Amino acid sequence: MDHMPVGARTYRAPTGIAVLVVCALLAVFLLGDAVVRGSWAQMLLYAPWVLLVLWLIYEISVVSMVHVDEDGARVQNFLRRTAFGWRRVADVDLRWQLDFVLDDDRKLSCWGGPGRIQAPRQARRSGDLKVPQSLQTLTEVRTRWENAIERPAGTAGEGADAPIRRSWDWPAIGALIVIVAWAAITFAVTR
Repeated sequence: MDHMPVGARTYRAPTGIAVLVVCALLAVFLLGDAVVRGSWAQMLLYAPWVLLVLWLIYEISVVSMVHVDEDGARVQNFLRRTAFGWRRVADVDLRWQLDFVLDDDRKLSCWGGPGRIQAPRQARRSGDLKVPQSLQTLTEVRTRWENAIERPAGTAGEGADAPIRRSWDWPAIGALIVIVAWAAITFAVTR
């Protein structure tokens, strides 16, 4: 494990985009049906509720992710973002999801990263052992972490020494506020 994986990698739920596309098509169908069977005004009354569900599916299945490079990682879990350099990591493990233990004694579980490890299984024809993708991902992330720690401090700018930064996903929160306000207006109108 003395080689460094090249380039940045982003890990997210493998079915996230497919689920979003199916739900978006269903939302378009439902709103189109409201226009055809009712009116544009009726569709505008239904739209915030459909968009609220679509926003929730987007936030859960697409936005949650883990981005790693040679300097550190960025993790987004729903609306919360965390970025840190590799020297801020005390341990990396994979239980139900990828877990980082940071040097401030907090454990960061990555909702959008690789999932639970399955036992390696024997390939039917060749007799070779097939290693699960999640285990390969854990190995790659650990290799990046170990190689960054072995480099002398300060050789890559702030990179691996970057502090832990936590923030919110303000564009998503703004979209949620607009949708909730729209829903409140439709509730007041139909009351």
